[in-house]
Amino acid sequence: MSGRIQDRVAVITGGCSGIGLATARRFVSEGARVVVGDVDDERGHRLAEELGGPDTAAYVHVDVADAEQVQALFRTAKEAYGSVDIAFNNAGISPPEDDSILTTDLDTWRRVQEVNLTSVYLCCQAALPYMLEQGRGSIINTASFVAVMGAATSQISYSASKGGVLSMTRELGVQFARQGVRVNALCPGPVNTPLLRELFASDPERAARRLVHVPMGRFGEPEEMAGAVLFLASDDSSFMTATTFLVDGGISGAYVTPV
Repeated sequence: MSGRIQDRVAVITGGCSGIGLATARRFVSEGARVVVGDVDDERGHRLAEELGGPDTAAYVHVDVADAEQVQALFRTAKEAYGSVDIAFNNAGISPPEDDSILTTDLDTWRRVQEVNLTSVYLCCQAALPYMLEQGRGSIINTASFVAVMGAATSQISYSASKGGVLSMTRELGVQFARQGVRVNALCPGPVNTPLLRELFASDPERAARRLVHVPMGRFGEPEEMAGAVLFLASDDSSFMTATTFLVDGGISGAYVTPV
């Protein structure tokens, strides 16, 4: 039985952990071939083997804020598998130094913007020529629920970067809609990933402040986000572009008081 993205070629950044890892596994299970971009070389090569080896998956070391490396990532997908059908631009960081605007230094601000926002610009810039030549393609950019509402915990550069991702996604989705390329933004709520666990491990109170606002009363799981990414990548979402696809446990839809 064919999968929902059978024989399509997907590029996934930040694919060695969290949402990216869960998505890479889900994509392969649905018939796709994947090229994973990350900086964790040991884990990346193991993942490529886990996903089936060269016939199914490849790993490329990439600094997503480096234009030449990003171009090489997408060129590898085209040369290895013949097309670029899906781009899941997912890499991101949220360092603890990114806090209130009153305390976040300029170097931290710039680094978060480079990895979270500039990288999406570079990935879209690299993917679009292949997709426009094919006359088809789906780009999914990872934004966040904080792109549509204020964060319960201060993370000024992260929030600003995700707002930029969402705005850029809307513009690209409108611009290329009639050329067969769809561009949508995945906006996760708090997700149980290494990034979140690291952020909250030293500050349980901060985690509790985040969790109390989620109507479902729990963090999301990477596999739940992967299901949403699959939907946006597949023909099931063929009439969707320039959308804000919130998968957030209801956090953006309601104010919840502590129980």
